[in-house]
Amino acid sequence: MRHIKLAEVEETRNTPGRAVLLFITDRCPVGCTHCSVDSRRDSPTISDFGLFEDILSGICALPDLTMVGISGGEPFVERRGLVLATERFAAAGKDIVLYTSGIWANPVIPAWISSVLSQASCVFLSTDAFHAAAIDDERFVRAAQTIASAGPWIIVQVLKLPEMVEKAKQLLQKAFGEEYEVHAELSLISPLPYGRAAHMFAQQVRHRGETFGTCNALASQVVRYDGVISACCNERVLMGFGPERLRRRVASADGVVQGTADIRADATLNILSQAGAGILTYHPLFADLADREFSSICELCWEMQKRLSSSLNAPDRLLSAMTILGRSKTE
Repeated sequence: MRHIKLAEVEETRNTPGRAVLLFITDRCPVGCTHCSVDSRRDSPTISDFGLFEDILSGICALPDLTMVGISGGEPFVERRGLVLATERFAAAGKDIVLYTSGIWANPVIPAWISSVLSQASCVFLSTDAFHAAAIDDERFVRAAQTIASAGPWIIVQVLKLPEMVEKAKQLLQKAFGEEYEVHAELSLISPLPYGRAAHMFAQQVRHRGETFGTCNALASQVVRYDGVISACCNERVLMGFGPERLRRRVASADGVVQGTADIRADATLNILSQAGAGILTYHPLFADLADREFSSICELCWEMQKRLSSSLNAPDRLLSAMTILGRSKTE
């Protein structure tokens, strides 16, 4: 097991084919008001472990894959699936990145949790004021210390709000002392206006379609526990919203390999990822979107997807030419 820090996680995640995210459960007991996926205690989780094992086999068989993220929901509420996934990925030589709230850090922590943590290369540990009702300072400190004892590098993920960033630093100092950077670093994230947070963090600024650049999120796909593969990590796409072109439904290991390959081969998604959304507005199909205003690249992408065939690889000579230009731009 080796340490992976934030810069390497991002570089790998932004390299097509090198990383996937396993969305292992919708379930989460924390109940944060800012949750972007609306995960709850009674949300769905793995019910078909035969399918789930096939999904794990398919992920391990992806040809260029080096890193697998595991998230939810809260992955640690899905004990059977999480143990199975980490064992399988570790045996396949993949770097494992875990995402957790630390809700499991009770005064007595089960041995299986430390065993899972010991197989990870890094752990994203979330903290902010919205977690505080369920995860107090002592629980967070226990979680951080348990992760450090198990071996992985810690990336504390916190909303990019000054008071929350300062609080995160204080918690790390409480866990490890003034030199906490020996064990951990911070990852500052912007709040997302989805799920229960849809009205809390409404996006106000809008930009013209032709001004949008590339979307790094399209470099790695998300594989759900139920066999749905998403083109990106947009939480609403994961929850089944938006155009079906952004998803594939599979039922076997071979389906995982083929489904991720089909998404990566899609011309429009390649252009969005490599050349930028603004370039696509030169295509007659999207020309009217150049002057229209959108709150995010996701909103623009969805509008573009609606205008395309339901087939991921619908032939279009101009889109194919744009894809080649996009690749040359990144070389």
